[in-house]
Amino acid sequence: MSMYAGATERASSPPRRRRAPRHASLILQQRPSSQRRLYAIDGMRLLAALFVAAHHYAGTWRVNQPDNLIWGRPVSDIMPTVFRFSAYGWIGVEMFFVISGFVICMSCWGRTPRQFFTSRVIRLYPAYWFSIVFTTAALVTLPGVWERQKLREILLNLTMLQSGSGVSNVDGVYWTLWSELRFYLLFMAVVITGLTYRKVVLFCCFWGAAAMIAPAARFRPLTLLVNPEGAWYFIAGLALYLMYRFGHDLLLWGILGLAWLMGQLELGHRIDTVERVSSWRASVALFTVFLLVMAAIALGATDRVRWKWLTTAGAMTYPFYLMHYLAGTTLINRFRDTMDPRLLVASVICGFLVLSWLVHRLVERPVARLLKNGLDMSFARLRNATNMP
Repeated sequence: MSMYAGATERASSPPRRRRAPRHASLILQQRPSSQRRLYAIDGMRLLAALFVAAHHYAGTWRVNQPDNLIWGRPVSDIMPTVFRFSAYGWIGVEMFFVISGFVICMSCWGRTPRQFFTSRVIRLYPAYWFSIVFTTAALVTLPGVWERQKLREILLNLTMLQSGSGVSNVDGVYWTLWSELRFYLLFMAVVITGLTYRKVVLFCCFWGAAAMIAPAARFRPLTLLVNPEGAWYFIAGLALYLMYRFGHDLLLWGILGLAWLMGQLELGHRIDTVERVSSWRASVALFTVFLLVMAAIALGATDRVRWKWLTTAGAMTYPFYLMHYLAGTTLINRFRDTMDPRLLVASVICGFLVLSWLVHRLVERPVARLLKNGLDMSFARLRNATNMP
């Protein structure tokens, strides 16, 4: 048989079916459980808030100074063991940022920009407004520890935009809200186009790149917007949620690993410039353990956790965080000579947990309903107005 005959035979035979690429079968699918409430996340939020409160009461550089206004003497002399552990409680803020990235992505999936805006307003403002009134009243009633702001500054704080206006916060813990607001503003750009796996991954990459380039370029407007101090924590949370919803892959692990590397550098910077009471190694170890726990949650290790009380615990976290600092340290100042200091710290924390539950039930819920109804009507009117001459 000649080579031509062989060629003719091959041409006349049925063509071979090409094997599909191996990755073609890896269709991105949503996990069946991705719409369920994650009770473990609520528990992590409360744990982060308790870390921060313990730090503020018994672990900061301020409370460990001689003749400090809160305890009157170094807290390491009063409660050395409590101080050693509480000195690392500031990491609760970074935990909050990671959880926020996770939760915001989860709550916004499938929502319109209007729904996203409404959900953030009714979630943030009711407890925040109450906290400003409560904290101001506490400082007026119990003066001598913290200085009360001027009325015009207190009123501006009601907008939650005081950090962008050069006005100090009524309570120092509000600084985290400025980071949250900038995250919401950036993420709104993705929500407007519709959230997808691809878009969120690209958002993480572009935000991370901007967070590195803007400070190096000394471009202050972009640096302010992209928030390089907190960006990588939010990015870690976004990557973790994508793992939870779609499953893990090398790209998501790479984003999470890069967020860890950038995060450990930021932890060291914060220790050197702000905290000054904890070691870098132990802080990074705690943050690593936290990310591993969050990864376990994202991969479904806690899907069977269905403790209903965790929902309440998660709801209490936000008002607890907003109210605990100035008012709590003022109470410690007043009662520090009346009981065991460890019992005093525990009592103040428990008291604010109870108050936070009351605020959630009696303030957040009813005010959130009113705000939601008002905003829904306003957006409906705005939508109808576009069709009017």
